[in-house]
This record gives sequence, C-alpha cells and structure tokens, in this order.
Amino acid sequence: MGRTFVSPRLGVKDVADRWARSARALKKEDQKYGKELADLAKEHSSEAFVACNDPLEAATFSVLVEILKRQERLDAERNGDVDP
Repeated sequence: MGRTFVSPRLGVKDVADRWARSARALKKEDQKYGKELADLAKEHSSEAFVACNDPLEAATFSVLVEILKRQERLDAERNGDVDP
C-alpha cells in the first residue's frame, strides 16, 4: 500500500480550522482575535509552501507576515507617511 499524507495546503486549512474552533473557547472579547488569526493563517499559506513542509510552520509564517504588514502600515500612518 502507498503512504497517504496531508498536503501542506490542506494541513494549513486543518490548522486554521482548529484555531477557529479554539477561538470559540476564548473569552467573548478575545474570540474575534482568535478568529482573525485563523483567517490570517490562510492568507499567505500558498506562498509559504515553497519553503515550509510543515503546515503549522506555513500557517505561523503567514500570520507573522500579515502582522508585520499591519505594523508597518500603522507606523507609516503614525509618522504621517500615509493617509489613514
């Protein structure tokens, strides 16, 4: 029999789905952040597969890229470089 394995793309979807379920267990005011992390995990997951074989690593990489982009936008707005 051949071996079966979950593709990294499906693996990221599974990770994001678990994160979304976990978000529902958070306090009401924190649930939106957990849901957003689950959504962000899927944002760059396709690009992350080029270098990441591990779905958790790809999901985490995707989330961190989006957090850094948001931080850069906030810094630019704060410095007057971009209209809010």
